[in-house]
Amino acid sequence: MQLDHQLLQLLDESHRQFFAAIDGLTEAQWVWKPAPGRWSIGETAEHIVLAEDRLFGGARRAMAAPRNPDWETQTQGKTELLLRVLPARQGKAISPDPILPHQALTRSQVEERFVQQRAAIVGFAQAPPPAWQEHTSVHPFPKFGTLNAYQWLLYVPLHTIRHNRQIAEVKATAGYPAG
Repeated sequence: MQLDHQLLQLLDESHRQFFAAIDGLTEAQWVWKPAPGRWSIGETAEHIVLAEDRLFGGARRAMAAPRNPDWETQTQGKTELLLRVLPARQGKAISPDPILPHQALTRSQVEERFVQQRAAIVGFAQAPPPAWQEHTSVHPFPKFGTLNAYQWLLYVPLHTIRHNRQIAEVKATAGYPAG
């Protein structure tokens, strides 16, 4: 199925980008903030890990729900919306509290959790259950509304790509500490 291939490519690409973005950073670079109220690279990385767990939960909730007879109507155009909006960093989203970075994870915990979660997500994506597009759950942001299990999974790497770009923006900010 073409969708599976696209999803697996994005999961691999965003995984490689994430580690390329955070490898070799000094502690000063990890915690440096470009401005008050902005996230450091470490906070952004922690947010990615917390969000991926929650997004994967959306896919699992969708699959646990009965098939949605209106799935085509309710999810129409959502894949394209996710592909267009998330990586481009269009619009500023307010993260729900459970995925706000609270500096509760060390760098090694962030890296370890990312690898473990991604392995579970990729395993799920490599063996998609039948009719995973027919199972849905509602996203808390009204802009997205009802998403099917595939769209929830697609959200994972697209969200990570979005924040990998945020990390690159932090690195390009004047005053970013030299390595």
